Amino acid sequence: MTVSGMPRMNTIRWRLRPLISLPLSRCRDNGKKINGRKRHLICDNRGLVLLVMVTNAGVHDSVIAKELLFRHALTHPEIAIVWADSAYVGKLLIWAKTYLDITIKTVKRPPGTKGFIVLPRRWVVERSWSWIMRARRHCRDHERLPEMSESLITWVAITLMSRRLTRRKTQPAARRDVSPYYLPQAA
Repeated sequence: MTVSGMPRMNTIRWRLRPLISLPLSRCRDNGKKINGRKRHLICDNRGLVLLVMVTNAGVHDSVIAKELLFRHALTHPEIAIVWADSAYVGKLLIWAKTYLDITIKTVKRPPGTKGFIVLPRRWVVERSWSWIMRARRHCRDHERLPEMSESLITWVAITLMSRRLTRRKTQPAARRDVSPYYLPQAA
């Protein structure tokens, strides 16, 4: 208690924290056997992150895709084709074409394959996730709020983009076995 008789702010915040953030931000997805959160990502064809959204794992991917595509249409109206996983099929294709004028093309696995295989267009997103996971903080989910996780993923994406912009162009290595003034003799 303070001098005025009111409790301090950190005391109130500590009491409200377990009630607000933990039950709403984490859940279980029995289909993918994921406990916690799902991270959704939209990137361009070079793998640069355009949009990130973190949700609890109990929400199906196609439900989140409507919000994700709506945000994407607001921030990048010039993009008309989106390549997606096979989880984003169904009514979402018609909804995106009707309301957002975005064509969703799904990448499907070849029938009868097991394990990991490289899928066309899908490897770009997987490569982006591997770049993001190189930042050690993202290997585990330590954040209490999904917004914090979104901002940290965005921070890593900004770091990656700024490093690419400031990267020096390297010259190809010169051959050391050949003198620069060597002229071949005509036979």
